[in-house]
Amino acid sequence: MINLKAKPFYLSDADITWVEATKNAMTEEEILQQLFFPLAETTEDAYLQALLQHNPGGVLFRPKRSDTLRSANAWLQAHSRIPLLIAANLENGGNGAITDGTFFANPMQAAAAKDPALQAYRLATVSCSEARAVGCNYSFAPVADIDRNYHNPITNVRTFGSDPQTVKACACAYVEAARENGVATAAKHFPGDGVDEVDQHILTSVNSLSCEEWDETYGNVYRALIDAGTLTVMAGHIAMPAYQQRLNPAQPNKLIPATLSPELLGGLLRGKLGFNGMIITDSSRMLGFHCAMDRASAVPYCIEAGCDMLLFNKNYEEDLSFMANGLKTGILSHHRLEEAVTRILATKAAIGLHRAAPTPELVYRDAHRDWVAQCADEAVTLVKDTQQLLPITPEKHRRVLLGVTENRNQWERLTGRYARQLESAGFSVTVWTPDMAQKAETVESWRAKYDLVIWVGNIAPQSNKTTNRLNWTAPVDVGMNAPWFTEVIPTVFISMQNPYHLLDVPMIKTYINTYSDHDVMIDTVIDKLTGKSAFTGKSPVDPFCGKPYLQW
Repeated sequence: MINLKAKPFYLSDADITWVEATKNAMTEEEILQQLFFPLAETTEDAYLQALLQHNPGGVLFRPKRSDTLRSANAWLQAHSRIPLLIAANLENGGNGAITDGTFFANPMQAAAAKDPALQAYRLATVSCSEARAVGCNYSFAPVADIDRNYHNPITNVRTFGSDPQTVKACACAYVEAARENGVATAAKHFPGDGVDEVDQHILTSVNSLSCEEWDETYGNVYRALIDAGTLTVMAGHIAMPAYQQRLNPAQPNKLIPATLSPELLGGLLRGKLGFNGMIITDSSRMLGFHCAMDRASAVPYCIEAGCDMLLFNKNYEEDLSFMANGLKTGILSHHRLEEAVTRILATKAAIGLHRAAPTPELVYRDAHRDWVAQCADEAVTLVKDTQQLLPITPEKHRRVLLGVTENRNQWERLTGRYARQLESAGFSVTVWTPDMAQKAETVESWRAKYDLVIWVGNIAPQSNKTTNRLNWTAPVDVGMNAPWFTEVIPTVFISMQNPYHLLDVPMIKTYINTYSDHDVMIDTVIDKLTGKSAFTGKSPVDPFCGKPYLQW
């Protein structure tokens, strides 16, 4: 029996009566439908009407304008027989729900500030209050991963860093603020990403720690999050052979993701750690899920293994049929089905979805803007300045060559903002473009034209990528944009969304990490460069990647 009065639900007798009455009034088909959490493709009326025909337990929209999303969410809740969990990826601000929301900070930026837990609390307050104001009630955050491997292409600035204690404090602060704003949290990605160097979007990744190492790191974080009352945990398509084999010595020699592992879900998360809340899979579209088991079996088996909800679908209609057939053939037991729907409904009751409550007004508080500026000011980190270049001044470095390497289609915004801010500070700026890289140009011609090079790297973590390393415009043997000029012209490198780029530019002697790329951060780093404010950020990871020569 699931104790609905215990952590994390803490339901009253009236709440439990609603859960049981709702469950008893549902057909078997409707119960199966509650297991699904599709990605909504559009907010058009016809689509939303068709979506509700399937009675899903929850839904997620990609970020929309606030008025559009508020209207769509209100319509869905008004017309759904059972209230919906409506989620958003609220890792770095209200912009995870709405396009006109506040980008507060990537988690690693919060961790670089003077008081990481305070900044994580503010991150969640901004994220969840803005999302709640448009009808969202479920955050796919906090990220509880630990960035142990600088080659990992997907964790990086999405994490609170490499120190388990900092990750724990920040993630728990996030849960506290989310709860205060009436939003459920999904601590992710259990059993923990950031150990290996691959992305679960394209293969099953591996947490290769020993059981003892895991207990002291990831296990310590998840224990704290469970104690803090996270309502849900998101299981990743991540294997953890040490615990899987300890809990089941007959475990086959095959990488089995947590989403399909009774050992990790039942034995470790529910058993050893005592988690009583809801478990949701990460996106079932990922190859880490697809390639572990035939999908017709995997869809029902993930519930049998211990998950309570299936996130997203390859084909919604087909997955519904897989789930129903799995129940008929015994892949999914009635016992596990009943447990799963109970926890789904209990999660909804725990955040009051069964009680009519007005959606808060959509108000962007002045405090949000002030918090963004303060966090940016505290977080910018001067990693090294061995050439003693800073601060830069128009008197010494008036003619600036500005270059940007990035992967988010933000080139115009970034170059424009940097150039305007530098020019307003008295510098003359030339923006590097590929047509400037002429083979006939000499070293002396560059020395004659520029006093300083500022190169900005904005290579952010992206799913379905094998690396987020720097790549220069080929062919580098004829100059192009590779940093051949560092011994000719003083050069500064500003890394905006990857704290490890020094690995690829060790020849640059002045290097700065900012962890986020929003406009406030650009303005802030210019103030730091020109000496208007001091560098105070403390790196949440080792920016030297364990290589002493990167400090030279």
